[in-house]
Amino acid sequence: MPELPEVHTIVQDLKQSRLIGKKIISTEIFWPKTLAVPTPEIFCQQVQGQSIQNVDRRGKYIIFQLSNQMFLIVHLRMTGRFQFVTSQTPASPYVRIQFNFENGDQLRFHDTRKFGRWYLVSDVEEIIGHLGPEPLLSSFTFELFEDMMKNRKTLLKSLLLDQSFIVGLGNIYVDEALWEAKLHPLIPANQINLKHLKILYHSIKYVLEKGIQARGTTLGPGRTHYYRLDGSKGEHQTLLNVFRKTGHPCPRCGHLIEKLIVAQRSTHICPICQKK
Repeated sequence: MPELPEVHTIVQDLKQSRLIGKKIISTEIFWPKTLAVPTPEIFCQQVQGQSIQNVDRRGKYIIFQLSNQMFLIVHLRMTGRFQFVTSQTPASPYVRIQFNFENGDQLRFHDTRKFGRWYLVSDVEEIIGHLGPEPLLSSFTFELFEDMMKNRKTLLKSLLLDQSFIVGLGNIYVDEALWEAKLHPLIPANQINLKHLKILYHSIKYVLEKGIQARGTTLGPGRTHYYRLDGSKGEHQTLLNVFRKTGHPCPRCGHLIEKLIVAQRSTHICPICQKK
């Protein structure tokens, strides 16, 4: 699933394309269940003739602002991705929704596994009001993080994956942040001392910023992996230290990376650097 760095990269790609200011002349819906809200009929009526004014991000959600003050909120889930092309570009069988613009440009939403969801609303808080703070904003201070962690008995990885706690972190960047901080994922959050809590705070920011600089993580070939708007791969997969590195030597100590299951997720650790 695309995490904060991947969604951030997609939003930047969309902003730098010819998309902003484009007027939607028609919509084609090939998989109606992609639309969570509203019905396909109402959706097509409400976006018809509207232009895309801005594209932004909140956590793992992409937010399109339309000229009628409506907001299209998209969650990519496992395999969702966008492609901004001309009508002459051959379409894959996995396009679920397509916007047609003036002069033949098209915005296509590909989703192999059909888990992605679109929401068209007038109030973004209806969909994203439950989300926790953004970890890369200046408002996300260590003092705030420390206060958030107090009295939290939840296992560390489970807590960091909770989007109502902190947004944007998923399996890749939690594993990488915990390795950076030398923390075991099964430690209860309230048992981390101040020194390691500060290290974790900075590690979260570091791995996310590194992921953004590398334009996200593409884990392998095929339709189920993250790709940018133009179909190119991210480069962060070449910089991973532990994620999906089972059996490889730890870059820090040389011990072999191990895999365990935490919160029903494959989790990768160095058992020497990250002792429980």
